[in-house]
Order: sequence, then structure tokens, then C-alpha cells
Amino acid sequence: MNERNCSGVEWRYWVSFVWNIVLAYVVYMLCRVVYVWENWAVLGRGWSDLHLNELLAGSLRFDTAAICYTHILYAVLMLLPIGLRRHKVYQMIAKCVYVGVNGLAVCMNLVDAVYSQYTGRRTTSTFFSEFQNDGNLVGIVGVELVRHWYLVLVGIALIAMLWMLYRMPKTDPQRLSGRLPRWVSPVAEGCVLVMVIVLSVVGIRGGVSKAIRPITISNANQYVNSPSEAAMVLNTPFSLIRTLGKTTFVNPGYFESEELDNLYSPVHRPHVRLSSSSSDEAHNDLLPCKKNVVVIIVESFASEYIGALNDYRGYTPFMDSLIGQSLTYRQSYCNGRKSIDGMPSILSSIPMFVEPFFVTSYSLNKVSGLAGELSRWGYATAFFHGAENGSMGFQAFARATGFQRYYGRTEYDADNRFGGEADFDGTWAIWDEPFLQYYATVMSEMQEPFMTAVFTASSHHPFAVPERYRDSLHEEGHPMYTCIRYTDMALRRFFETASCQPWFANTVFVITADHTNVSEREQYLTDIGRYMVPIVFYDPSGALPAERRSGIAQQIDIMPTLLGLLGYDEPYIAYGIDLLHTADSATWAVNYNNGIYQYVEGNIMLQFDGRAIVALYDMDADPLLKANLKDVESYAEDRLRMESRLKAILQSYMDRMINDRLVIND
Repeated sequence: MNERNCSGVEWRYWVSFVWNIVLAYVVYMLCRVVYVWENWAVLGRGWSDLHLNELLAGSLRFDTAAICYTHILYAVLMLLPIGLRRHKVYQMIAKCVYVGVNGLAVCMNLVDAVYSQYTGRRTTSTFFSEFQNDGNLVGIVGVELVRHWYLVLVGIALIAMLWMLYRMPKTDPQRLSGRLPRWVSPVAEGCVLVMVIVLSVVGIRGGVSKAIRPITISNANQYVNSPSEAAMVLNTPFSLIRTLGKTTFVNPGYFESEELDNLYSPVHRPHVRLSSSSSDEAHNDLLPCKKNVVVIIVESFASEYIGALNDYRGYTPFMDSLIGQSLTYRQSYCNGRKSIDGMPSILSSIPMFVEPFFVTSYSLNKVSGLAGELSRWGYATAFFHGAENGSMGFQAFARATGFQRYYGRTEYDADNRFGGEADFDGTWAIWDEPFLQYYATVMSEMQEPFMTAVFTASSHHPFAVPERYRDSLHEEGHPMYTCIRYTDMALRRFFETASCQPWFANTVFVITADHTNVSEREQYLTDIGRYMVPIVFYDPSGALPAERRSGIAQQIDIMPTLLGLLGYDEPYIAYGIDLLHTADSATWAVNYNNGIYQYVEGNIMLQFDGRAIVALYDMDADPLLKANLKDVESYAEDRLRMESRLKAILQSYMDRMINDRLVIND
């Protein structure tokens, strides 16, 4: 009896093929288990409320899509109806392709188990654009390999498992003859190949129903209870492949243009602004003046770390004292989870929706910002970042948005008044303490009025501080806390130096963070808690009140608030609001979380997937976001109002991004 059944098809060959595909599923699932384990601090919060059968169904759906994408070449090699595939050398090539593809998938998933702790989501294709100008990635990866040596061992074990458990089909170079005519076998094998192609298309789409679009990252939310949990259903190969070359922004067409402008418009026309709030009356004494503007963006400086914003001792004694002399808000949020999200939000009032626009094709749009508007008003402008020039795309963004000068690591090294390369942290940038001193010194040499921004770097992975501070600033717990204490000390020294400069009293300072980082406290592990950063307005002259107001502030409010404070009277585009001329009750915040748009008004947070509301929470009554109120009748009015406003914001954003309308045409 030969290996071929009466139909002429070698059944053991197909069994081997199916076995190997099932093995790929097993490896993907094991990678997911490791991912969840590594990120248990976040994913474990709501574990008891999840349905394991739904998690499994969703995981298999996305793994099927990823496996169908990545195994195309392997399937063709194995199923192509040619006699050559029965040779051992040919089959060894097929095995190498299989192990290579799946080994790469293992590496992607395990690397993302660490990287997503900082981004809050699975990695997408824009990762390659974000880091294309950074030459320190090899060193960073090396540090991570050492820190997470156990994941390296897991990866080696999984790849070894792929090699050893791979089932090599029995081969025979001599084509076995059957009872049927010669042409039957190739035809049958061709039919099998076609069937597998059809099934692969179905797998990639995520189903067979006509109502099903090809699944995307956002579909993961239907299997979990919150956007932060979507990552455990997804896998990294799917997230990367599904976002390659895709159109990032699509106009949802919720409203006609006239209705849209009535609901929301990002066009600010200060000279016709109507004063209608109690907060306006409270700030009538804020006279237009060309104050200097200093924006300090502190890497990963989450609200969680700051004692003055919480009811416990934090790690920032200097910031605690400064906040006591500054204007802050009860709720303050970032608009994204990465540095490349924070830059446009803070300096150009452009939030992050779907992907950071500056790493998409829309990066070529005309775009202004705080620097661009103030440059037109006679300000000298400069951006400072102690990393390698071009790092993270910051230099390109600064130039595109109107900064006249850029000061990076190159300029710092060339200034013989400072330590040059001796002050490099070995991974990212110049240490915060010396670079902030450099920042203060260069500003003192600029012509007033000036507008500057600095982006610090030390409060970041790999969580190191200069050797001389490791003992004195050491903090128990996560090593990030020691970094925060170091950066807080660097800020104190900066303000000590700045306060001695003649420009200090005529300057308004804003201190915020680009995004949050590692969290341990429950209130900061929620879907909205992971976006809580300080937004601090400090004016040494006392023109701003030193108080914590009851409203909401977000990064995209910084630009219009500063322009309003300065009395800027030209029209401009900004997606945020002027906090000083808006009633606290009318403030709001928006951000994007793993395919879900989050919108906050007062104590209510709405989550929307682009088509329908998925959740509504009362954050005062339910700070850990356990009770979904989207179907509770008493919240119907809030739900309708907030959904309409959010839709209008999204449509305005997409329309202007697609049609390159991010500046006011003269």
C-alpha cells in the first residue's frame, strides 16, 4: 500500500502541513501568555471580569489573520502541485522558511511585551518612522536583553520548539503511481492549494459574512472590557502588518459641514472671542503683553509621581513647591502615550488620533504651532532637546512648526562652557541637570521676547542617573522613581539659575509631561488614569492665580491658553481651548486608546469606537471604572451631548488632516 489513498493525494503530507500550522497557533498563544504575564500590573486589574471563552475566540481570530498573512510563502512551497516538493532539500528549505517566519513572530511578540509597557498598545508600523533617525537603538535593545534575560530564554526555547516539533513530510523523489490517471493528482493538489488560499482570505478578513470588513486593531475591543486590555487579544505581527501602507485618516462623515462648524470648530479668532464665563471675569486683569514663554516638556513625568497632585508623598519636592505657586487643574491629561504624540499636542494643539500624524503621509501638511504664531508676532523661537540631532523626528517637527533655532546634542557638545560628551548619559541624551543649565544660559543670550521649549530625557528607560546621585537620590521601589527625583532636582537647579536672569520675571512657564510611564497605583492604571500628567502654568510676576481649579486641562489646551494670555489677536488653528477664557464647566479632554476614543467632560468619561458608544463612566462615583453606565437612562442626556461633541471633533480633525487645512490661509 503506497502513501497515497485512492484519490491520489498523499494524506500524510497534508497531516504534516496541518500539524505545522497548529504548532504556529500554539506558539502564538504561548507568546500571548508571556505578554500577559509581563504586563500583569495593567492587564491583571480586570482579569476576573473577563470571559475566557471570548478572550480565546478573539485571540484565535487575530492569530488566524496573522498566521494567514505570514505563512503565504510557506503554504505555497508546501502545496504547489509540483514533483520537486517531494525532495528532501526542498522540504528543508520549506522548514527554514517556516521556522524563520515564526521565529520572527516570536521575537516581535516578546519584544512588544516590554515595549508596550511604555506605549500602552501593540506596536504598529509607524514605529519604524518614529525611530528612523535614532542611532542608539542597538544599545537600548542590548540593555533590554540584559534586563529581560528571561524573555530571551523564553524566545530561544520557543524557536527551538518550532524546529524540533516541526513535522517533516515523508518524501519520495520518485512520483508514486496510483490507480487513477496521472493528471488526477496534480489537479487534486491544485484544488487543495486553491482551497487553502480561499480559507486564508477568510482568515485575513476575520470571517465570511458580507457584513464583516477585514478586521483591524480596533476589533479587539469587542472581546475585552477596556481598551487597555485589547493588547492581550492582539498579536504584534498582525498589528504591524495591518497598519503597513494603510490610510491613517478617514473622514467619518457624521455631519454636514454647516452642522459640523456649529458643533465644533478648531478655528480660533481671538479678536471676536465673546466673554461669557465667570472665569473670564476672574481674569480681566490679565492684560495683553509680550511675555517670554518657556515650555518645559518633562519626559514621562506622570501625575502619579507628584505629591502635590495626590494625597500621598511623591518623588518631586521641588515640583510640589512650584505647584503651590502655580495654576493647575483638578484633572489634567496628555493626548497620547508616546513622545511623538506629545510634541504636536503641546506645541501645535494637534491631538493624536489613530497614529501620530507626523509619522504618516500627512506630515507634509502645512502646520503651525505656538512657535510659528509667535514668530509672526516678533518673537525669537528655539527648541532644545539633549538627544542626537534628528532623534525622534523632533528637529523636523520643530522646523515645520515655526521654531527658528534648534539646539541638540551637537550644539551642546560644541559649547565649551559645558561638559560636552562627558555629560552624555550613554543611551539617550545629555543628562537633564547640565542640559537644563545650558538651556537657561542660551535663553539669556536670546533677544526678548522669546518663546522656547525644552524636552528633557533622563526620566526614562533604562532608568539611570549620574553616578554621583545614585545614593543621595535613591528611592525604593521602581527605578523610575529615582530618575524622577533626579529630574526634579534638575528642574530646581534650572529655576534657581533662571530666577537670577533679567528675563525671568517677564516670563510665563508651562511644565508638563509628554506622556505617562510605569504605574503602580490603581487609579493610574485605568483607561483614563494612564493619561494623567501635570499641566502647570507658572508666572513669577503673579499675573496668574496660584490655585488648583476645578476644570479639566489637556495638552492641546496649552497653545490656545498661552496665546490668549499674551493677547495674541490673529486667527489660528488649535484643537484645544483657551482655559483662561473658558468656564471650568465647559472644559473637556480627548484621547485615543487602542482603537477607542475617550472623551471627558466634568466627571463623565465616554468611550467611542468610531461607530457606537462602548462605555460611559462616572469617574467621581466610580474612579476605577468598574460600572459601565452607557445604557443607564439617567445618563442619556450626557451620552447624547458628549457623543455629538466627540464626533464633531473627530470629523473636523480627519477632514482638515486629509485636506491639508491645519493653518489659516491669509
